Amino acid sequence: MAFLGEEIEDQADHTLSPRCMKDVVEEELFNHRRDLFGALDIVFFDTTSLHFEGEGGETLGELGHSKDHRPDLNQMIVGAVLDQEGNPVCSEMWPGNTADVTTLVPVVKRIKSRFPVGNLCIVADRGMISAETLAYLENEKVPYILGGRMRRVREIREDVLSRAGRYQEVPSSGGHSPLKVKEVVSAGHRFIVCLNEKQAKKDAADRNAIIESLKEKLKADPKSLVGNRGFRKYLSIDRETVSLNEAKIKEEARFDGKWVLRTNMDLPAPQVSLKYKELWRVEQVFRNMKSVLDTRPVFHQTDEAIRGHVFCSFLALVLMKELYRRLEKVGHDFEWADVRQDLSALQEITLSDNGRKLAVRSACKGVCGKVFQAVGVAAPLAIREAG
Repeated sequence: MAFLGEEIEDQADHTLSPRCMKDVVEEELFNHRRDLFGALDIVFFDTTSLHFEGEGGETLGELGHSKDHRPDLNQMIVGAVLDQEGNPVCSEMWPGNTADVTTLVPVVKRIKSRFPVGNLCIVADRGMISAETLAYLENEKVPYILGGRMRRVREIREDVLSRAGRYQEVPSSGGHSPLKVKEVVSAGHRFIVCLNEKQAKKDAADRNAIIESLKEKLKADPKSLVGNRGFRKYLSIDRETVSLNEAKIKEEARFDGKWVLRTNMDLPAPQVSLKYKELWRVEQVFRNMKSVLDTRPVFHQTDEAIRGHVFCSFLALVLMKELYRRLEKVGHDFEWADVRQDLSALQEITLSDNGRKLAVRSACKGVCGKVFQAVGVAAPLAIREAG
């Protein structure tokens, strides 16, 4: 059996294939789910970083922008692709100094080459956008829903956000804050401006609190503010004076509670916004990977071991998703901590009596028994012959 980072031999023609065992497993899992749920139409992609205790292998460990807030440690970049049902499809790994904007195009190419997909739509956040990425997606006619950089992209900042128009409310469920959207077409590009009025009020309140604090500090010691990056965007600084930048404060207010999406799809604006919001699924995968599965920090010393370690976490996420699917199917909604605790509490001991060995298990407490029922597995007998 080949290792996760190793090339495998194709049994049909005995030629080497660039696929590794990781790819084979992912593709087989996808083909199994495809028979159950249909084709891959919409995928969600995002990245995170994992830091190392040590150098981090031969090629993976590099310093870079740390989403773990550990810029002092070598790290790697991990990408995850989920389908429209939230199932993990595949994972990708890069050295820790890889920029997010360089990851989306290779991932799209890999998906299209590895999986039987039709009119694939990629959903990703603003960190993935670059002119080169957009050009590729447009030229290859790949449908996309991408977050836009409101402050950095001139077209969005000066044109899209300045357009007048009526917002329409997006139906919400589950107690989420109401969302409003409007469509803007600029230079032939379709944008969806999204507004969360509750978040807008919070953004305004937070900024006002900063401004009031700045006013006090300007009276006391204005020069102490020069080196504070968090404050500088609200200040006008010259050689002699430091003062509030009223124009910049007014400009920042335009962004309160808003985000902008760019898409080439024909979906109605409310549906585009709702699809984009489903990126939380990928963020939840990363949270589970880091906090529930303890994927970080990584202690392995070779690329192969590191890739295997991360891929095992990916497989664990697949199992978690399948377990939750089966629990939901029979009407259960359990916390993962309860599932793990109650299953871990299920113990079995072996007793000897007059030459006989008996295996005796503890009681199925809490959610334990319901988990066994949901996955279609009989709980071990309370008492059985052992050996």
